[in-house]
Amino acid sequence: MSNQASYRQFCKTLPDLPVFLQPWYLDAAQQTEIWDAALLWHEDEVVAALPYFFKKKWIFRSIVLPPFVKYLGPVLHPDHRTLSNQHQLYAGLIRQLPAFDSFKLDMHPEFTNWLPFRWAGFRQTTRYTYRLNIADLEQTLDGIRYNNRREIRKADQFFSLRHDLSLSEFYRINKMSFDRQQIKIPYSITQLERHDQALNDHQARELFFALDAQEQIYAVAYLIWDRQRAYFHLAGDDPRFRNKHAGIWLIWKCIEYARNTLQLTEFDFEGSMIPSIEAVRRRFGARQTPYFRLWKYNSRLYRFLDRWEP
Repeated sequence: MSNQASYRQFCKTLPDLPVFLQPWYLDAAQQTEIWDAALLWHEDEVVAALPYFFKKKWIFRSIVLPPFVKYLGPVLHPDHRTLSNQHQLYAGLIRQLPAFDSFKLDMHPEFTNWLPFRWAGFRQTTRYTYRLNIADLEQTLDGIRYNNRREIRKADQFFSLRHDLSLSEFYRINKMSFDRQQIKIPYSITQLERHDQALNDHQARELFFALDAQEQIYAVAYLIWDRQRAYFHLAGDDPRFRNKHAGIWLIWKCIEYARNTLQLTEFDFEGSMIPSIEAVRRRFGARQTPYFRLWKYNSRLYRFLDRWEP
């Protein structure tokens, strides 16, 4: 059995596996990058895994994160998660990785022990996502800054919510947010369609559209989830109407959906480190949650050519 097939079997034993590490999620994300997994076994049973995407460009071999994969990182069997086990298993997983010139991964927030990677020559910087307890929606609403609560209440009178518009309409509005910042959107509509199909097939996503009385779209949001939490995955708004606060309203609608429909109690904003976006997350009362970005270069030439900043 291949490592990929063994990883698929291993994941069936992990009820707390983040959606980003699900095999079907990785299948949909691979394009020029091919995914596989480093594995460790104990008595014919996988006890640790590290999925990764491997990309070849020119003479260089890199372990990377493709679009839509917010996090990766090691996953351990529930019976092997003590600190001493982590040291041993993480070191073993590192040894199982293929030879690479460059390694760059954002680890899921549940990964908190990067020491074995440091000892193996990896470097780290801390990044942040924002997570919100939504077990009590009334309490969650009270925790939102007053100005944002007022914007949400005003928007309730102005917007209607739709879930049934097309993915192409979502992409059109989503792309506007990148265009406004003069940034190239990092995925094509074809990539998004493949991603969306996998999530839809596994009943792990919902689209949100904010429309006015004339059915003009002001903002969009894309919510995904696993058994632990919902994730505010993608979003966008029409720059002509940003003063209407449709984006703020849609965040609240996603939170309501996550609690009332999905029966989840935690909401993950998926970052961001950008000051203007971070401020919105904070104003919703979300708590700062660290995660690690790890990297390593085994090729001085690639390091020189890459000019990448963590």
